Amino acid sequence: MSLVFAFLKKYRTASLLALLMMVIELAVELAQPYLISKIIDDGIANSDLGVVWMWGGILVAGAVFAFGAGVASSFFASYASQGFASDLREKLYDKVQSFSYSVFSRFATSSLITRMTGDVTMLQDTVFMSLRFMTRVPLVVAGSVIMAMIVNIKLGLLLALTVPLLLVFVLWIMRRAGGMFKNVQRRLDKVNSVIQENLTGIRLIRVFVRMKHENGRFAASSGKLMKNTVSALRLTETTMPFIMLVMNVAIVAVLWFGRADIASGSASVGEVVAVANYALRTIGALSAFSWIAVTFSRAGASAQRIGEVMDTESGEFADRTGAERGRAEAGASALPKVPSADSADRSAEPAVQGEVEFENVAFKYPTSDIKVLEDISFKIGAGRRVAIMGATGSGKSSLVQLIPHLYDRDRGQIKIDGRGIDEWNTEHLRRSIGYVPQEVLLFTGSIRENIAWGREDASIEEIVQAAKIAQIHETIEKLPNGYDTQLGQRGVNLSGGQKQRLSIARALVRRPAILILDDSTSALDLATEAKLLGALEDIACTTFLITQKISSTEAADLILLLDEGRLIERGTHGELMRNSKLYRHIYESQFEKGEALHA
Repeated sequence: MSLVFAFLKKYRTASLLALLMMVIELAVELAQPYLISKIIDDGIANSDLGVVWMWGGILVAGAVFAFGAGVASSFFASYASQGFASDLREKLYDKVQSFSYSVFSRFATSSLITRMTGDVTMLQDTVFMSLRFMTRVPLVVAGSVIMAMIVNIKLGLLLALTVPLLLVFVLWIMRRAGGMFKNVQRRLDKVNSVIQENLTGIRLIRVFVRMKHENGRFAASSGKLMKNTVSALRLTETTMPFIMLVMNVAIVAVLWFGRADIASGSASVGEVVAVANYALRTIGALSAFSWIAVTFSRAGASAQRIGEVMDTESGEFADRTGAERGRAEAGASALPKVPSADSADRSAEPAVQGEVEFENVAFKYPTSDIKVLEDISFKIGAGRRVAIMGATGSGKSSLVQLIPHLYDRDRGQIKIDGRGIDEWNTEHLRRSIGYVPQEVLLFTGSIRENIAWGREDASIEEIVQAAKIAQIHETIEKLPNGYDTQLGQRGVNLSGGQKQRLSIARALVRRPAILILDDSTSALDLATEAKLLGALEDIACTTFLITQKISSTEAADLILLLDEGRLIERGTHGELMRNSKLYRHIYESQFEKGEALHA
């Protein structure tokens, strides 16, 4: 739980005040049975109404004072717990944002969502309950035993001997429950994963009429979550009946021996009533231990899961300059802090021109031993266009993902403008790249906001210009609210081609030195694609175009043919038509046979 204390330091004043108010409230409550014994023995037994009024007035005044202290304690506990959760959630989100692609893939998306929502909320509730109630429970138990012994040492010892046995039992329950609730959180991750997959693929599920199958898959996952939760709760809930049994036996013993002591004159009625009252308060406090066992067990599991994310290294090359990475590889004991995006050091970075060179590059994903790319070498000048072709799984997307340093290569060199990619500040390099992935991702908001997401300070004129180049401006103008038209989640109210062109506009508004189009014109018709590629010729940027269409490669300055991670052919359209049997075969399959069908 060191994570909790680290984030609570900022709110230590509010936490201490919450505890102080709680202690004041508790002190008044612990004094109440003693005051009642005084009213009985000194007032009622002696028929002295003045004593009854005096101690009764003190009792009422104390209750009002305790009420005010309780309200203040709740206020300070709420402030501390809410602030703690907000800071932790923000820090956790920042940590996830800092992950390199290879590190990010270690965690399921659904698991990260659960950790940033459910697990943080669990810790937030635990902090509040600890400051307000959980810390109070052991104090009530200890205070009741002490006060019972002060009132009557003999009867008080009955409580003093019973309570430690119960505490040992409760601690044993909490220890066992911790592991069980960790399994519950893992099951919750899997349930969230099924929900996420189903909501994302709802169209496909309906088209394939697989609703029953998916309902069954969800029911199975949810059933396992229920089974684990029931097992954990069954264990923790056994504490309540056991505590009640033992403490009721203790109360019966207090009344039994108290009756004998009253008869012998060694105890008064008020003392027996007071000790019995303290025993009842102890029952109430100990019965809450079953709830505390559940809460702390779940909070411990949540803290461990959050700690796993916080303790994960962001990634070897994430946001470092080449010099820093060199020191890290040399085993330097400490790395200097990377300057912010607005610092003078970062602004001193030379502007990216767009020349890209691969020298014998090899790559495999961190979670796999399979080589995705092997001995890839080529060079393209700034402002030129590269078309990349190959069968599914040939490594096309993996190749272009190395350029913005989403992954680090295993061997070889990647150079941007003649500098090794490790020598560039990662963020500065990425700010010079426009990237359109295979899977289009749009955000809830207006079309204007989605395009400007590529560059926040873009003017409306720049947004419109980017849309025109992406061949989406006229479509936007026909919408009811133009650029202010609101998009549904993931752009659900747009066609596939419209979403692709919006994504391209978002990349173009960055005014990139390097533009990467990862099969992002696949949903466009030939005429629209030709207009787009023609408009891109007027932009001074190096373009990497992954495509399966020969019509998209004809104007490229360099065409790369990949097969199973290896570069098997390279050249211009004319060169490959003369020298590559494979390229000619692709050409013929797309044009000559197509013409024959229409003849």
